[in-house]
Amino acid sequence: MKNLILATATAALCATGVLAEDVKVGMITTLSGGGAGLGIDVRDGFMLAIAQSGRDDIEVVIEDDQRKPDIAVQLSDKMIQSERVDVMTGIIWSNLAMAVVPAAVNQDVFYLSPNAGPSPLAGQGCHQNYFNVAWQNDNLHEAAGSYANGAGYANSFILAPNYPAGQDALTGYKRMYDGELAGEVFTQLGQTDYAAEIAQIRASGADSVFFFLPGGMGISFLKQYADSGVDIPVVGPAFSFDQGILQAVGDAALGVVNTSQWNKDIDNPTNAAFVDSFQAEYDRLPSLYASQGFDTANLLLSALSVAHPNDADAFRDALRAADFDSTRGDFAFGPNHHPVQTIYAREVIQEGDVFTNKIIGVALENHSDAYAAMCKM
Repeated sequence: MKNLILATATAALCATGVLAEDVKVGMITTLSGGGAGLGIDVRDGFMLAIAQSGRDDIEVVIEDDQRKPDIAVQLSDKMIQSERVDVMTGIIWSNLAMAVVPAAVNQDVFYLSPNAGPSPLAGQGCHQNYFNVAWQNDNLHEAAGSYANGAGYANSFILAPNYPAGQDALTGYKRMYDGELAGEVFTQLGQTDYAAEIAQIRASGADSVFFFLPGGMGISFLKQYADSGVDIPVVGPAFSFDQGILQAVGDAALGVVNTSQWNKDIDNPTNAAFVDSFQAEYDRLPSLYASQGFDTANLLLSALSVAHPNDADAFRDALRAADFDSTRGDFAFGPNHHPVQTIYAREVIQEGDVFTNKIIGVALENHSDAYAAMCKM
């Protein structure tokens, strides 16, 4: 694999004459320990777009938050006070985002989220310098609830980790789901043994299971669920059925329906080129997270073609315009700087030796989030 990424990387960007000085981007993401695959994919997608742009006036400083809020805060302070970054990005986990983003944007730094979208930052805690390029946390779970209705599920057992994104997940599912709940459980963040929860599911009388368990948590749950012999249909968001996770889960995930705003078979030229170039560069298929990193970088590049972040009003307006070709096709921000987008139902399939997803339908079309009305910018 080509050596595209350095711990501190100078992005290759061609000069357009718009920028009077270089731009420094600070990326704080998870590159070690549990969930490292998510941060690696965001980083790799982001840096691929930067390399493809052919410019030479952006420096990207990349740091590992180790999925620890205190480390993320320390890195953010260093980037803002010592590195003097203009823009920040990269955080995967919502508890880390809540620890970092409010302080950063209130120090006149722009933050472009390639993943975490906690509800407070979409509602009353929204900020003119905060833009989420992925989704608001509830969105894919709302889509799962909508899919469950169409599938005829009427008694779901739901579970998620007890942290901001997990709380948003169950809130989102319940917002759209019309049936009853056979059970509702919050697990520990980072939990690996789900014997007790699976026993509860078995005894609950549920006709379906909805779960949000990202990264290694989802791998553990799916394997244990398959081994348990419990034969209740499972539905979830893409985070537990994404490209990197599926290879570790294997047959246990086949046929499961999950929801996502992106998939490799979305039919537009930008997405086709992204999938091909990512696979050529890194020798693996891209994930949802990689697509979000790629789109985040291209949003940044589109704004930089108009203004430098030092011209905050012009740069902010350029970000709002979202004048870039997204892997998702049409892309637009709502009034709280979160995407308005279509969310798909995908089914886990096997292509040769590779487990992956294919789109089987639309779960929610041109969907925005439930918190925009609370945002007063």
